[in-house]
Amino acid sequence: MNLEGGNVIGVGVDLTEVARIRSAHEKHGATFLDKVFTPAEQALCLAKANPYPSLAARFAAKEAVSKAFGTGLGAELHLTSVSVLHGPEEGPLVVLDDKARALLARQGGTRVLVSLTHTDDLAQAFAVIVR
Repeated sequence: MNLEGGNVIGVGVDLTEVARIRSAHEKHGATFLDKVFTPAEQALCLAKANPYPSLAARFAAKEAVSKAFGTGLGAELHLTSVSVLHGPEEGPLVVLDDKARALLARQGGTRVLVSLTHTDDLAQAFAVIVR
């Protein structure tokens, strides 16, 4: 995560249990996936033999980004407002929907950066919003 040339506006962190994501998917199927993850995120994660650590990391990223914005998830920011994909250098790339981009601009931000990590049991994300 390179912060060169930018002032930090907000930071957020989240830790998610992989089993919680697995359980929600097993119970609610595609309804859960569509409510929480963008189609691009679903395609990326479901292509893996075990998609749950990657899905949990993306869920954690959405929570971390909402905390970095200082809004939490709700009226201004929805779970599918934030998509975490592979960037051009294979690191995570945050893609925001129009409403989230407007929120970023109102806060004076230019970029949202995330770092993801996971084990078989836990996924963690750290988010930084910079000018």
